[in-house]
Amino acid sequence: MFDQNLSRRLAQRLADIYPGSVHVGDIGFDRETDANVWEYARRDSFVLVSKDADFVDLVAQRGPPPSLVWLRVGNCTTRSVEQLLRVRLVHIVHAIETAGAPIVQIE
Repeated sequence: MFDQNLSRRLAQRLADIYPGSVHVGDIGFDRETDANVWEYARRDSFVLVSKDADFVDLVAQRGPPPSLVWLRVGNCTTRSVEQLLRVRLVHIVHAIETAGAPIVQIE
């Protein structure tokens, strides 16, 4: 699940390698609080992808699930974020599914 601070286009562009991806805006959560987004992701078994450090705090307070892919990339193009998530696919999947990482930090 892509957070509000990321482009809506990412869910569609990355559907080939991250099937079932959605953007918070596509489900009517574009104005919801971080806590509500977190609970939705937990309930529906999404991995949350965000640049927002507030989700790191939620992981610390509530624990996984959901796991968080925390993008530490600053301002960049949607294409750059897409490419980064493509290149780091194996790392992300391994960290979450095999190692059980609650947070996968991508820089």
